[in-house]
Amino acid sequence: MRTVGPEPVAAVPSASPWERPVVVRRQRRVPLIHIVLFVCTFITTSMAGAFQVGADPLSDPASIRAGFPFAVTLLSILLVHELGHYTLAAIHHVRATLPYFIPAPPVLIGTFGAFIRMKSPPPNRRALFDVGAAGPWAGLILAIPAIVVGLRLSEVRPLALDEGGLVLGDSLLFSMLTKLVLGTTPDNVTILLHPIALAGWFGLFVTFLNLLPVGQLDGGHVSYALFGRSHRWISRLFLCVIAVLGFRGWDGWFVWVILLLVIGVDHPPTMDAYTPLDGRRQVAAWLTIGAFALTFMSNPIGVAPPPPEFEGDRMPVAWQPQAAPPRAAPRRGPGGLVVPFRIHHRIQGVPL
Repeated sequence: MRTVGPEPVAAVPSASPWERPVVVRRQRRVPLIHIVLFVCTFITTSMAGAFQVGADPLSDPASIRAGFPFAVTLLSILLVHELGHYTLAAIHHVRATLPYFIPAPPVLIGTFGAFIRMKSPPPNRRALFDVGAAGPWAGLILAIPAIVVGLRLSEVRPLALDEGGLVLGDSLLFSMLTKLVLGTTPDNVTILLHPIALAGWFGLFVTFLNLLPVGQLDGGHVSYALFGRSHRWISRLFLCVIAVLGFRGWDGWFVWVILLLVIGVDHPPTMDAYTPLDGRRQVAAWLTIGAFALTFMSNPIGVAPPPPEFEGDRMPVAWQPQAAPPRAAPRRGPGGLVVPFRIHHRIQGVPL
């Protein structure tokens, strides 16, 4: 790390009373690791966004610009989320690191998210709640308008049951925003999300995962601040719930079960573990739990099966050539062959 300037932190008295005190200076360092991780994450998310719109930045590096709308929106949501934690930690004199962004292969979104680390314990449960809840609310404030703008730019098609591809889950909040902006819901149509809307959707995805009331996740901070020692039973209950959801749907829940078991299911106590939340923070805590319910998705990401191939085992379609109407010549193609009328047939909503 390079230094950018000295910062005085203390005045140490000298051995002789006649000498001036010696000022001890601590050098302010450039957060190089944070900058490098952010730049790498911006590159991987931009590549992921470019792949989403059909560009190939591997063969044409200039086409990475096509992924900027997705990358800028997603990283802005993550950055605001983490700065919410960082700001409230500074207000309560809790030492915390700057955000660490985690790049990932540009397969889907190009990042594993971001986090900050508290280097000193919060003084009480009220400070813990402020620090824990600030991030999800800050991210939501930016994710909601991103979804609204992105939905206005998205393409709406009739519901197609035979199209393969990636299928995203539908939370209550996203469904309400879709109904408000497009006048319909994802249950009735197929919505091809614009990259900005897709980044907003992942903003909700990150929010509800962080609000799980387990361990030291944001939801774990809120749960411990609100319920105190009873949080340990809530944490274990939700760990069992997401394990069951893994068997019933999204396999990614198993990854979270393992990760939470490694990190720890219980929340460490604050320095003052007995002072409860005041009335205003209790209301805010229950609103945060409501935000978790509105953004929760039991099966957030899935893959639709590809269109089935015709194997002759469906209902046969009987067709016999009809006699041509009087004075009506048949349509002919190259070589004088008769070009039959195109036949459309639909069985249980699946086109043949």
